[in-house]
Amino acid sequence: MDPADDGLAQRLRLLDDRLRELGSVLVAFSGGADSAFLLAAAVRALGADQVVAATAVSPSLAAAELPAAAAYAAGLGVRHVTPATDELAREGYVANGADRCFHCKATLLDTLRPLAHELGLAQVATGTNADDAVAGFRPGIRSAAQRGAVTPLLDAGLTKAQVRAASRGWGLVTADKPALACLASRIAYGLAVTPAGLARVDRAETVLRVLLAPTDVRVRDLGADRARVELDAAALRRWTPAGEDAVRAEGFVAVEVREFRSGSMNDLLVGAGAAQQAEQGQPEADG
Repeated sequence: MDPADDGLAQRLRLLDDRLRELGSVLVAFSGGADSAFLLAAAVRALGADQVVAATAVSPSLAAAELPAAAAYAAGLGVRHVTPATDELAREGYVANGADRCFHCKATLLDTLRPLAHELGLAQVATGTNADDAVAGFRPGIRSAAQRGAVTPLLDAGLTKAQVRAASRGWGLVTADKPALACLASRIAYGLAVTPAGLARVDRAETVLRVLLAPTDVRVRDLGADRARVELDAAALRRWTPAGEDAVRAEGFVAVEVREFRSGSMNDLLVGAGAAQQAEQGQPEADG
């Protein structure tokens, strides 16, 4: 925990109080830094027997994330459930417009709420933090709120930096874990989301992580078998032709390489069709 942050201790107390008010909770646990911290905080406040971690399994989840999430939950002594979600059954999700994340979160909460009831848990909680709430309107956040999800990190006013600082103070392995949005965020808006398309960007990113060990890597599917690889600055310096070969092996014909920038796919939201979709809310940033 960063001792220079005078407000962090107070916010952690607020988080503890908020979690105790909930009584019991099903945590929507993606495996990322925010939901991992929330899960740990819930165990501290309520005890492991009043907390369950739920990692939704679907083609949009990177293959490497599930075993890591299971190991983390086991380390906390928390029951870990892996309900299947079928975002691809929703036309709005497959269409991949600016409101895709609304449909994704709708599917998630429509799955987790009855599961929480079945498990005898009072609430479903997401890892939305204070930065998320001020980063522009997010359709996914709106969708989750409409379905009754609670947001303890946001309620306590915890920012992403504070979550990471507190995670380091608690010795959590996820403290410095790079952000990793769902695989659908790699598909350019307007291109249909398919299992095959999600799988190939996952495979390409997995190989690049082995080759380059980067902090951040994205393989963006731009359509027409064009890919844009985005890497953190250190990994960009380590780029070799082997990386391009790995991406081409997944069927991409044209490959460009740039430095990683969160949310860069949102730049492609142009034209009247995208503008009309965006009236429903700005797209989620790709972490």
